[in-house]
Amino acid sequence: MKKLFGTDGMRGEAGQFPLDAETVKIIGASLARQFSEKNGGKTPKFIIGRDTRESGEWLEAAFCAGTMSEGATVLSAGVITTPGVAFLTRDREADAGVVISASHNPFHDNGIKIFSPSGKKIDEATERRIEAEIFSSAECGIRNAKLETKNSKAEIELQENYLNYLASEFPRLSLTGLKMVVDCANGAASGLAPNLFERFGANVTAIYNQPDGKNINADCGSLHLEKLQAKVVAEKADFGVAYDGDADRALFVDEKGNIVDGDATLWAMALHLKSGGLLAKNLVVATVMSNLGLEIALKGEKIELIRTAVGDKYVLDKLLETGASIGGEQSGHIIFPQKSLVGDGMLTTLALLDAMRENRATLSELNVGFVRYPQILVNVRVREKVPFEDVPEIRAEAENIENALGERGRLLLRYSGTEPLARVMIEGEKQDEITRQANDLAEIIRGKLAD
Repeated sequence: MKKLFGTDGMRGEAGQFPLDAETVKIIGASLARQFSEKNGGKTPKFIIGRDTRESGEWLEAAFCAGTMSEGATVLSAGVITTPGVAFLTRDREADAGVVISASHNPFHDNGIKIFSPSGKKIDEATERRIEAEIFSSAECGIRNAKLETKNSKAEIELQENYLNYLASEFPRLSLTGLKMVVDCANGAASGLAPNLFERFGANVTAIYNQPDGKNINADCGSLHLEKLQAKVVAEKADFGVAYDGDADRALFVDEKGNIVDGDATLWAMALHLKSGGLLAKNLVVATVMSNLGLEIALKGEKIELIRTAVGDKYVLDKLLETGASIGGEQSGHIIFPQKSLVGDGMLTTLALLDAMRENRATLSELNVGFVRYPQILVNVRVREKVPFEDVPEIRAEAENIENALGERGRLLLRYSGTEPLARVMIEGEKQDEITRQANDLAEIIRGKLAD
């Protein structure tokens, strides 16, 4: 049976299997049935929210039709961020939270993420049963369900509930006198983020906060920072932030117009937490894609960096395993497990602003000491994904490069999880050297494994 759920839920083109209305109804019905069984027949309760894609409303309606056909109660928060749904699921003691979103993907895609009340994604057993029922020839006995008229008052109340929670996490923070630019990616943060930062007294210039159903992530947001950089400089702002479509990640721009990515955010926050005695076990969790410069800079501060596979799921697992107090990805997905088990772009923004205020520092000053190492990434299309260590020539060249790099460089050799590609990534002190090394290794891979 083909797996439909990935590490970040189910994602694909809206209207096409498995994100067509009938399949989404089955997903909703299956989830409701499973929780009813777990609860001994007690009526399941779900929280649901969506981003701003034009397909969001009908996908939400289809999901709700499925769950309600099995007698479940569904409370909609309307357009809200993924971490907003995760918070409300816990706060309202729901059985699960559901987000209709495809994060940073273009508008024609959409997806379904399902959270447990803890904020962790639902267990694989639940996902596998949903998939089994999708592929079953039976329609799972879905009955017609009458959908209630949307209650905009209830949606606003839930959204306010989430913003109040975020504000309460930083009771002493004042942003009076701070000028910031907020790129909402025409996504879920559009109606929330400017409101939140204005509560703290910030002078907010919001951009890309006019969603029309099709412009989410379109030449804006965390994948396209050049507009934010230009706006921060033009406005002479102190700070800029860009979100993705569902605002679970955030990337920043300092007062000079320089990009502050997830690695730089981890560096700044790790030092801030350590100075306050809040960096548990002097650990930071990141992925194999985080820059070597972060590892070396942290080591200089007697902070250990632990790496995981790419994906916030793996970062979270390692955070919970080690008891560390911060982890994240270069892409801007930062997790503070004592506050939330999901990445929350707006929470990360407040944490970084709080660090600036407490240290009486600009964002660029918070990043002094972090020097990003030059990096090169070369992709090679392959006919099959043979383990690299099984090809003597590849293994030998990789060992030569690692010996040459020593502790001042890093080779990451891996296959793409979704494409027939071998990825050669090298970091080191000299760009010309690592470029030559990467191309030499790529050429050997091409000769041995390419089509």
